[in-house]
Amino acid sequence: MTFLNSIKNESKKYEIPFDHWEYNNPLTEGAIEEIIKADIPDVSKHNLAYDGTRAIDGGGAEFRKGIASGGKAIKFRCFVSKENASQFPNLVKFINELQSQETHQTISKMINKDLSNSFVRVEVICDREGFWLKPHCDIKEKLMSGLIFVNNKNESEDLGTDFYNQKLEKVKTVPYKHNSGYFFTSGPNTWHGMEKKKIVNERRCLQVNYVTFKTDWKVK
Repeated sequence: MTFLNSIKNESKKYEIPFDHWEYNNPLTEGAIEEIIKADIPDVSKHNLAYDGTRAIDGGGAEFRKGIASGGKAIKFRCFVSKENASQFPNLVKFINELQSQETHQTISKMINKDLSNSFVRVEVICDREGFWLKPHCDIKEKLMSGLIFVNNKNESEDLGTDFYNQKLEKVKTVPYKHNSGYFFTSGPNTWHGMEKKKIVNERRCLQVNYVTFKTDWKVK
C-alpha cells in the first residue's frame, strides 16, 4: 500500500493559504514508468495553444463535471479507464489502492469529507512549453484534488503548483519534486494554478481525484 503508507507516514499538513497536505514516495517504480511512457498528444502540433485551462480545445464546465458532451478535450487528456487499463497495470493497482476502504477512509478523516460513495479519477498529464493554468477553485464535484509529480528530467522545482490567497496573490509553490505530491479538498478559497514558467522538456504529473460523478472506479 505505497500511497497509503505515504499519506500516513510521509505527509505534512499546511494551513496557508488553505488546508493542504504534501507527501512523498506515493508511487511504485512501475507506476512512474507508465506515467513517463504514456503517449500524450503535443498541443503545439495540433495548431492549438494553451489557454490557461486543462480543457484545451473546447471542454466547458460540463466536461469538467464528467459530462462527455461538454467538449472535445478528452483527446488531449489521458484518464486511466477500464478501456485502456491494459496499458497501465501499475496505475490500475494504484487506483485499486485509492478504491480501498482503508485508503479512502483515511483521506476522509484528513479532509473532513465523506468519500464512501465517491469515484476515483486518475489522469496522466504531460505539460509542455507554453503551459499555464489560471488561478481557479475546483468544482465542488471534486471531493479531493491533487497532483503527484514525476520529475524524471531534472526540470526546475519551480514547476510545481502555485497556491494563492483570496486576493489572488501567490503565497507558495508546491515544489515539483520527483515522486511527491499534494492534495486538498475543494472549497471557495482554494485558489491554485500555475503561472507561465519555462518548461525545458516536459512536466509529467498524475492528477488524482475523488469525485461525486461516475467513473469506472467506484470506491469499495
